[in-house]
Amino acid sequence: MLNKDYLLDCKILHEIRGRIRIKSRALKYLGIHKEEITKQLMQVHYIQSVEISSITGTILVYFDNFSLTGENLISLLQNTLNTYLVDIYKNEKKQISNKYVIERRLQEESPQEIIKNIGAAVLLLLLPNPNIKLTGIRRLFNYKTLSTVSLALPVLKNGIYSLIQNKRPNADTLSSTAIVSSIILGSERTALTIMILEKFAELLTVYTMKKTRGVIKDMLSVGENYVWKQSDDGNTAKKVPIEEISKGDFILVQTGEKISVDGTIEKGEAIIDQSAITGEYMPVTKKAGEEVFAGTLLKSGNITVKAEKVGDDRTASRIIKLVEDAAFNKADIQSYADTFSAQLIPLNFLLAGIVYVSTKNLQKALSMLVIDYSCGIRLSTATAFSASINTAAKNGILIKGSNYLEELSRSDTVIFDKTGTITEGKPKIQTLKTFGKNMKDNRMLALAAAAEETSSHPLASAILNEIKNRGLKIPKHKESVIKVARGIETFVNKDIIRVGSLKYMEENDISLEVASDIVKGMQNRGEIVIYVAKNNDLIGVIGVSDPPRENIKKAMNRLRNQGIDDIVLLTGDLRQQAETIASRMSMDRYESELLPEDKAKDILKFRSIGSKVIMIGDGINDAPALSYANVGIALGSSRTDIAMEAADVTITSDDPLLIPGVIGLAKNTVKIIKQNFAMAIGINSFALVLGATGLLPAIYSSILHNSITILVVGNSLRLLKYDVNK
Repeated sequence: MLNKDYLLDCKILHEIRGRIRIKSRALKYLGIHKEEITKQLMQVHYIQSVEISSITGTILVYFDNFSLTGENLISLLQNTLNTYLVDIYKNEKKQISNKYVIERRLQEESPQEIIKNIGAAVLLLLLPNPNIKLTGIRRLFNYKTLSTVSLALPVLKNGIYSLIQNKRPNADTLSSTAIVSSIILGSERTALTIMILEKFAELLTVYTMKKTRGVIKDMLSVGENYVWKQSDDGNTAKKVPIEEISKGDFILVQTGEKISVDGTIEKGEAIIDQSAITGEYMPVTKKAGEEVFAGTLLKSGNITVKAEKVGDDRTASRIIKLVEDAAFNKADIQSYADTFSAQLIPLNFLLAGIVYVSTKNLQKALSMLVIDYSCGIRLSTATAFSASINTAAKNGILIKGSNYLEELSRSDTVIFDKTGTITEGKPKIQTLKTFGKNMKDNRMLALAAAAEETSSHPLASAILNEIKNRGLKIPKHKESVIKVARGIETFVNKDIIRVGSLKYMEENDISLEVASDIVKGMQNRGEIVIYVAKNNDLIGVIGVSDPPRENIKKAMNRLRNQGIDDIVLLTGDLRQQAETIASRMSMDRYESELLPEDKAKDILKFRSIGSKVIMIGDGINDAPALSYANVGIALGSSRTDIAMEAADVTITSDDPLLIPGVIGLAKNTVKIIKQNFAMAIGINSFALVLGATGLLPAIYSSILHNSITILVVGNSLRLLKYDVNK
């Protein structure tokens, strides 16, 4: 049986011979996949009929294999649902979000507009009341009252809309009632005070959101702000803002410039650094007809690019939208804040009614409407998450939603990929050993490089890089001949040079006995052994390994200090290499020789027993595992489309210390939100008591309530100064 927190948790409600009813939360959120899943289950040879109820979240199965157990059928159901897990998860989050009250989308409001409204409200507050004394409904039609209503219009509209659309009040409903009541009572001063203080608290939140968007856009900058657009006749070019480029336009890119669109080279040839997109650290030559990507750098040459992906189709724009506007990415604690505050809003109306009935005093009743928990809790929670995402982005960490911050704060298991994550992903020579009287390291290395010079194999790159580092010259040689899966050979003068595996040497009757002890030591250290032979004699062995990233061990120690109980290695590498790196890093366990889908299954196993799993990989072959983890983190400077979209958090630098850094930020964020809950509930409750007893007039109730809102929002803003490197 799975942990109760797991989406695919299944419970047998009723079971008799040939019939079983199973309940699962996932069955409520199948959406358009319900019929497809039913058909899939019906294709199983022992199943006679299937009935899925999305309302109750149950499935009724009739079957004719009476040796089956309930656990067999639960496993079958979970394996079937696994394919649709991401869609099920999204459907659940969207449905839950519909339960919350409708709030104004503050991220769509402009700080400048809010400042103008505050200024107008302050001006109205300072202006004298009209001299003409009007009575009845006519007194509502003076410039001050009408101006106050005009300024309050967005709040009034949203408050009414929530009642009509969602059948429940929200914070704006409460504010609207207080504002309208104040105006009816002839107290525009109270209404304006409510508006000024609320707008100021909103300004802090909107400012933080806007600042966060700016930081993310800077972080994900994928090109130039202005580009050279070729004219229709192809004879001239004009410098225009990147926003004016459309699909099909031709862009001229010159040496030293960033390419700003995804497209195809129409004309020219260039050497392009694609490391920011593909992760390849060696620049590549691109010619007409080949694809280029936004964010890559032209090292040499001039090209004309036909734009195929521009604007919102580019990676940066898609990711920014995900960060800002993913409804299913709301944190549970933020959802709780919304729900909690929404449930308390009717309480304010009830208290106002009770106070008015018992005292017949509208001012005291108005105090019950002015003071509410909703505003402070909602705004401070949104500000805290926005400030944290801002701080992360400034440090090169992209977090796609507030829910991932909360998941990071609760994590207890961290799973690492090996190549490119724990290690640098760039093999380097660790050991050189020569055999023969006159053979030196540099000479043996140069002969090996002669054979490998034209090879693109990663092990060849390690040898060629070492040659460059030592400043050695590769001797003249004939064309190299590749022996697939074994090695490579060439002629230097009249000598045949062979470089390759143990099997390749044995096939050519080259004795390896002299190297046996050295090779055992290299293998124990997790190094890949390359044999180098001249004619029929072994002249040396080269040990190549992928070295650990700098600070990776320190990062793991910090993770343990933050309460991570389990650090695991999942890799596609051979057992010996996995065992070596797991031992050196003092990891709790490892699994080797895994395919990408195997890693994903292992992640689900951890989650099924209640572990809160962080998966850290390079975001390419680890994409399935990153998707299935509670939080997937792509580490490294290779910001590919797959990395950015599969991972929930992307660390764009190569510093592993940012992993415990972002977890520390997440824990601090949740801590501050809990502080805000305590302050908002405690002080506002005290203010309600004072208001109900008449000790606190409505205008001072408004000042106290909104001051508390500003205080808790200000407390959240402390996260802008959090140091993720400590």
